[in-house]
Amino acid sequence: MTYDTMQTPDFPTETGRAWIEIDLDALAHNADLLRAQMPRECELMAVVKADAYGHGAVQVAKHLEKIGVRSFAVATVGEGVELRQGGLGGEILVLNYTHPMNASFLSEYNLMQLIIDGDYAQELNDIGTKLNVHISIDTGMHREGIDVNKIDEIESVFKQKNLTVKGVATHFATSDSISQSDIDFTIKQLEKFHGTVDYLVAKGYDVGKLHSQATYGMLNHVDDYCNFIRAGIALYGVLSHDEETIMKLPVIPVLKLKAMIAQVRWIGAGESVSYGRTFIADKPLKLATVCIGYADGVPRSMSGNGGSCLLHGKRVPILGRICMDLLMIDVTEVESATAGDIVTLIGVDGSEQIRCEDFASLSGTITNEVLSRLGSRLPRVYIERRQSPI
Repeated sequence: MTYDTMQTPDFPTETGRAWIEIDLDALAHNADLLRAQMPRECELMAVVKADAYGHGAVQVAKHLEKIGVRSFAVATVGEGVELRQGGLGGEILVLNYTHPMNASFLSEYNLMQLIIDGDYAQELNDIGTKLNVHISIDTGMHREGIDVNKIDEIESVFKQKNLTVKGVATHFATSDSISQSDIDFTIKQLEKFHGTVDYLVAKGYDVGKLHSQATYGMLNHVDDYCNFIRAGIALYGVLSHDEETIMKLPVIPVLKLKAMIAQVRWIGAGESVSYGRTFIADKPLKLATVCIGYADGVPRSMSGNGGSCLLHGKRVPILGRICMDLLMIDVTEVESATAGDIVTLIGVDGSEQIRCEDFASLSGTITNEVLSRLGSRLPRVYIERRQSPI
């Protein structure tokens, strides 16, 4: 078909350059798997911050809501507002700081706020608007939260007349590791958390819902003393890295990253590829230019580190430096390679697979960063085959 006879779309087609495919059935599978492994009386709090780790927060959260998930966590008040405006019901907890000048959005959109210290609780209380909150207790992470030893400050939150405590939480620092020292550290964090909660209950405070575990806390530790597990990365079918976990769950990757070949050409021996001439061919090879780059979230740090893509079921290497909008691959062994072919950067093609864990390792980072930094100009294409209950 020539360009003259092609029907012109109203907007550039989603799969005309580079895009992300989101398998909603895999998402539902992972959610069901996680819920089946949770302790009795414990619910899934789906972490959909950072645009659901790059998967599209509104679409992901609404699909999870359709299969019975009722609690969600976001990083910012703006993310919570976006979910409400997108039609999401259920509970939404804002995990990070919301400036008091934006507290009205917490009330207007029925969002719960995590309280990180006594002064912050006082500031929110003094606004005069009724707010639902969770208290963050710092048991050793030392990122945010009220020091576990400052029990008076923790109690002060319960005494704020405009704040209603709906939960108490902590966060683990080393739960992704199963080295004995890291396990011991997490156990100490749990003991401190449990001890503080027991004290508060004995004093007559209603602590609401309790939550300490995120994905790795669930996979590596047992805690029946909870009402929520804040599952993030495993919900999307990957783990942060390839280190061992005590519990093994057959999660399915939800995301595939794909792009289109723009041009195929031959270059001769001695010719270089991309900026800086970091790759020089030692023999003639067939070079393809792919419509994706570091502005889309393919890290420049992967350049020269053995990165590859999949084309027609074959693994082909990335050559030279990755550019802002393009990268080059060696397709010499793929005889049929031509402009318009689809390349897979994360996902399965035939019998070959590039896992997000592999992609992240070659980039010198973890999957959480890779997924959350996938560019906003990449369209998300949602795929659902099975019927979800309403």
